[in-house]
Amino acid sequence: MAFKRKLEEKILDVDASIQGNLSFRDPVNLRINGKFEGTLDTRGNLTIGSTAAVNADISGDNIIIAGRVKGKIIAKERLTLLPTAIVEGVIYPTRLNIAEGALLEGQCSMLHDFLNADELARYLEVDLNSIMEWANSGKIPGQKEGQGWRFERKAIDTWVASGKVEK
Repeated sequence: MAFKRKLEEKILDVDASIQGNLSFRDPVNLRINGKFEGTLDTRGNLTIGSTAAVNADISGDNIIIAGRVKGKIIAKERLTLLPTAIVEGVIYPTRLNIAEGALLEGQCSMLHDFLNADELARYLEVDLNSIMEWANSGKIPGQKEGQGWRFERKAIDTWVASGKVEK
């Protein structure tokens, strides 16, 4: 008889004023209720509470915002802006849900399942020459299509998470 074991959820609830860089390799449920300034790189769920004030570049899987955020946001699965959200900056969501009452001031570019070399350079924040060098040498997962390259975003995310990227 096989027993199913429920995985323990990793929950981090931050109600403080923090400056710096937070990076998580493993999926977590992170909730920020205070002030944060710097960079956030998360896996799993990130919630910016209604009392939070965040000035940061954020990269994550599922991001839910109820407070104030200023900066660049990359949401690899979904970005949700709740009615109390105030977001100022550039957002790159795969899927976007904006509730009535939420404020978004800035630019939005939807992430696609496949990226060309220019889009990938912006996504990874590296120069185009590095992307082309990696692609031509086989260091990065991608397919040659005619004169250009096509990169699957999920394969790139896995490649980056494996630590093989050399910025």
